[in-house]
Order: sequence, then structure tokens, then C-alpha cells
Amino acid sequence: MAGRNDIQLIREAYIRMYEGMITKDEAILRDVLDDSFVLVHMTGMRQSREEYIGAILNGTLNYYSAKHENMPVEISSDGTAVLTGQSYVAAAVFGGGRSNWRLQQKCSFKKVDGTWKITRSVASTY
Repeated sequence: MAGRNDIQLIREAYIRMYEGMITKDEAILRDVLDDSFVLVHMTGMRQSREEYIGAILNGTLNYYSAKHENMPVEISSDGTAVLTGQSYVAAAVFGGGRSNWRLQQKCSFKKVDGTWKITRSVASTY
């Protein structure tokens, strides 16, 4: 049965994902992103976990800061969850200049060996 602690753990995983994105910390990203992770960018482009981590590490995707404004969590009885994170993010991506974005990531989670892992994120603005 999912509870209050699970909601907090899911939110912490989302925040840690941003920490890994900002600091370009491969270990954090590998820890919070499931092997099956897929990111769907605003353009519709999809990246696997390996492609996404690679793009962060090689400077294709650069994140500088994130202020998390909203993180509602819905937990399903099947052991999955969805966090719709709304964060004010400073980033420079795909060769563009540094900009501030109201970035929404609808993150899907599953519990793996007692740890919540992000399996999918769909990016948009809010």
C-alpha cells in the first residue's frame, strides 16, 4: 500500500533528477532513471535513458537551476505513480541560448526493489 512516505520519496526522486541534470552527475541520473526510461521532448523527439544522459554530459542539454513550484503525485494500486512536476528552469538546449522556462515534466514511476524509479517523462510548458 502506497502512503505519505511514497509521495515524499517520489518527489525526492524528481528533485534528484534535476540535481543530476544541473550538476551533470551521471551517477545520480542512473540512480533515479529506470533502464527503460524515455524522455519525450516538447518537439516530440524521444530519447532513451542512455541518449538523454549522454546529451546532458556532452553539453547538448544544459540545465543551470530549477525552482520547483508544483509536484502533485498520484499513486496507483498497481505500484506505479505519476508526478506532474512544474519547475521554473534556466537552461540552454540544442545549441540555443540560455533561457528561463516554465517546464512541466509528467513523470511516470515504478517501484523497483523498494525504490521509486522514473520510467518516462513527457515535457511541456505550463
